[in-house]
Amino acid sequence: MTEDGRLLGVVMVCGHHIDGGTLYVDNADVDKQVTVGEWTADRPLGPGLSTWTLDTPAEGWATTTALTPLSDRTTYTFYGWTKANSWSARPVSFTLAERNRLAPGTVLYDTISDSGDESTVTVSMADFTAKACHRT
Repeated sequence: MTEDGRLLGVVMVCGHHIDGGTLYVDNADVDKQVTVGEWTADRPLGPGLSTWTLDTPAEGWATTTALTPLSDRTTYTFYGWTKANSWSARPVSFTLAERNRLAPGTVLYDTISDSGDESTVTVSMADFTAKACHRT
């Protein structure tokens, strides 16, 4: 989240590359998944941290599907992807209530412990940058 409270796309590329990001409403039936926002980078994103605002066009990004308003009682999933579907970033799922609890400079992401337990955590952007590629 930005300092002024705007939702950010945040992707840490840990090898390979990422071409864009999608925010969607998940459904067990793939044909019923609904994209609520999609963005494509002007060039492939190499290793490192990339962020962009989701509500307005950001430099270096094209909005493929403009962000639609988020709704209560809906779970959204955000992930980064490649055009060739050869690689993707770990997705993170959240509700509007979880999004509203984010403070500026924080990131919500899914992590996996050394024992394989998966959880969603909220951390500072600095902690995310330091830990995201280390799976803890």
